[in-house]
Amino acid sequence: MKNYTITVNGNVYDVVVEEGAGSGAAPAAVAAPKAAPKAAPKAAAPKASAGAAGSIKIEAGAAGKVFKLEKSVGQAVKKGDAVVILEAMKMEIPVVAPEDGTVASVDVAVGDSVEAGALLATLN
Repeated sequence: MKNYTITVNGNVYDVVVEEGAGSGAAPAAVAAPKAAPKAAPKAAAPKASAGAAGSIKIEAGAAGKVFKLEKSVGQAVKKGDAVVILEAMKMEIPVVAPEDGTVASVDVAVGDSVEAGALLATLN
């Protein structure tokens, strides 16, 4: 028997594979999940919006989890200011304002899982 650890879509499985004994049978594999699979992400809904969304979109550059909200609706930001901090693979990744403006909406909350390209906030 051989033991393997396999990760599929972020879920880690311990797999034990028995080698065939020459009977012509295919090897048998048994997989047991290490951790319970995560629930599918909820549909994105504006969580802290001040009315209409702004015209400048701030999107996630990578998939991850919202670790911290650096700015809130109504705050002024300069180009390069961190608006949202994402956590991915134990790293904190700042998502910055692409230009000067005012935060019009924050479309995520701390703890939300987001995919690359997901809308995080908007600016005016």
